Amino acid sequence: MEDIARQHIQHKIGLFSASNIVIANMVGAGIFTTSGLLMTGLSNPWLLIILWVTGGIIALCGALAYAELGAAMPQAGGEYIFLSRLYSPLFGFLSGWVSFVAGFSAPIAASAIGFSEYLFRAFPGLIQTGNPGQHLDKIIAIAIILLFTLIHLHGLKFGSKIQNYLTIMKVVVIAVLIVAGLSFGKGDLSHFSQGTPAVLNFSTFKTMGLSLMWIMFAYSGWNASTYIGSEIKDPVRNIPRSLLYGTGLVMIMYVLLNIVFVYATSPQEMKDVISIGGLTVRNLWGSSMEFAFSLLIAFALFSSLSAFIIIGPRVYYSMAQDGYFFKFAAKIHPRYHVPSAAIIMQAVIAVIMALSGTFDQILTYMGFSLGIFPILAVAGVFKLRAREVHKRIIKGFPLHLLLYLFFGVLMLSLSYLERPVESSIALVTALTGIPVFYYFKKN
Repeated sequence: MEDIARQHIQHKIGLFSASNIVIANMVGAGIFTTSGLLMTGLSNPWLLIILWVTGGIIALCGALAYAELGAAMPQAGGEYIFLSRLYSPLFGFLSGWVSFVAGFSAPIAASAIGFSEYLFRAFPGLIQTGNPGQHLDKIIAIAIILLFTLIHLHGLKFGSKIQNYLTIMKVVVIAVLIVAGLSFGKGDLSHFSQGTPAVLNFSTFKTMGLSLMWIMFAYSGWNASTYIGSEIKDPVRNIPRSLLYGTGLVMIMYVLLNIVFVYATSPQEMKDVISIGGLTVRNLWGSSMEFAFSLLIAFALFSSLSAFIIIGPRVYYSMAQDGYFFKFAAKIHPRYHVPSAAIIMQAVIAVIMALSGTFDQILTYMGFSLGIFPILAVAGVFKLRAREVHKRIIKGFPLHLLLYLFFGVLMLSLSYLERPVESSIALVTALTGIPVFYYFKKN
């Protein structure tokens, strides 16, 4: 085996591609699948919009914090690097362990399942009650996971080109849906005044906490370019820019897109609908356009799935290089210069995820898992400044840090009370990493 110390991942990604990875990582299954599920609990259009704005502000605050962390520590690995350097290797390992089990593999599975949902909306005859192919959604999801794993095994340069095209297509689809929907769609502004008035009690706050956690899953990816810091050209300059440009653009798109959802569809009709984008297009322009847009959205979800497949293995690669993960995960393919073993390992976990759990269970499990360690990383900015090793000062300190920490802790607490089973499984996932860490440390 080639000496790990001599292996390296090459700097190939510029600002445009890095920003695209942030956008692609954020805009995926979340925005196209959660609003109908959210309306089931909230039953109020304005509360839905307010929570999407709040989620965007939280994500932007997190991106500001990570911009400073990424500029100071521009290595591949994201939170794993930040927490290992700022706290201890144990915290870094646990964040990487959660990323391995839930942070990347589960969103890959969710994106693949989301693709199946939209594909079936475009071709409803594919799946019917009593049809032997009623599990076709799982089969299609697994096939998509394997296809994109194969693509990214053939190198980052090739994979990033595919990524750029998919991201551009996805942004164009969303932009057309927003502009054409508000300009020419057959919607109804009275939908905004329908639904149940919000009653602010503890039960409502728990529902809002869970809803915000699902929304933050849709925003997850605002920290994406920090996971591939060692592969970005001029990382001190381009990591912060990619985070802020990507997150800011996505926040605007999400809020406008949810306005279109409500404009097109009444709150009652939105409830429990996963493929909300397809339903929106049908209400705006009819069933013929529903077919076309559902198909476009289905393929647009490839972009986020592809981004997760790019980013996740870089975390495992960094952990393995430090001796806190399986050694084969640090193996770089001699021809394609990618962590091929880590990419394959992630695909196996994603396939298992796709075969287990309902969509909302996976969503809750992912949301809680993804909310834990960013809180520690954002708090680490205070330690970073105390050490005076920062390379980029972000204005507004410490307001953006305090806002993120407050909402992060509040969201997880309320979500745990609302969905204790899925949240407990997420906590157990993190805690099981402790004995695994000491096993690797001992060996």
